[in-house]
Amino acid sequence: MTITHLVTHSGGFHADEVLSSVVLTRLFPEAALLRTRDEAWTTPGAGRLIYDVGRDYDPAVGIYDHHQKGAPLREDGQPYSSFGLVWKHYGLDYLAALGVPEAHRGAIHASFDRSFVLPVDLMDNGALDPSVAGPLADLTLPSLLETLKPSFDDRAPDADDRGFGEALTIARAFVEATLRRKAAKHRAESMVMEAITAAGSSRVLELAMGMPFRSAIEKMGADHMLFVVHPRGSDWTLTTIRVSDDTFDNRADLPEAWAGLTDAALEAASGVKGAKFCHNGRFIAVADSREAILAMADLAVTEAERTA
Repeated sequence: MTITHLVTHSGGFHADEVLSSVVLTRLFPEAALLRTRDEAWTTPGAGRLIYDVGRDYDPAVGIYDHHQKGAPLREDGQPYSSFGLVWKHYGLDYLAALGVPEAHRGAIHASFDRSFVLPVDLMDNGALDPSVAGPLADLTLPSLLETLKPSFDDRAPDADDRGFGEALTIARAFVEATLRRKAAKHRAESMVMEAITAAGSSRVLELAMGMPFRSAIEKMGADHMLFVVHPRGSDWTLTTIRVSDDTFDNRADLPEAWAGLTDAALEAASGVKGAKFCHNGRFIAVADSREAILAMADLAVTEAERTA
């Protein structure tokens, strides 16, 4: 069936139908986006895809609402909003439309559902209070999108639709940037895994460029690795490997004697000509050549093994 109309409710808007619109307008760019509460439009019909309105959920006839009694739930009992329902049925197609390789779509679909879609679903259904974000509560995406609603005394007939249009543009940027980042992480993971295999038992992982690396190190079980080196512009960088995503603790820190030093002082402390910088936090150092950074990496490994 050719989709000619994307139908959602008029009036005030929330993150779930805005984000649903991001997905659906990408998949059906020729379809008209109609915001209405007219039952003549919010009832399933030829060429329509209806979401967040209509009080029914029936993919067979193209309606995805969650406000009705007996609204759909996830397998774990958590509620869907219209965004979750649209993502469930159209997310993989959306990833394909963004050019995500087929081999990565399933994992990215699931990851985005957990980290981005589910929180929106929970907030929209009142199952998650924005206050859990603490002082950042007003900076969550759903809260920020709602700031684009017109003020109470803006009586222009198109005020809500203008606000919705602004929210749609901003939401699209965040959704697509998030998915591009996830897709890039999967590309990087493949590259890092190849580099880990090539490195063998080395304590130092050399990469062709800066890229996310910790997830690949975990998947490969490369527990022996302590540091990563890669080029950055005309320089080379030596970085530590964090113990986990939820801590800043490293498997090993760079030598204490290097902390906060630059140029000649760092060359003297390390004995490496070309050493340029070491952060005071001892998690990153820079040198002017591959040879220099590998020499610094060898020294860092020796110091880490000595103090282990």
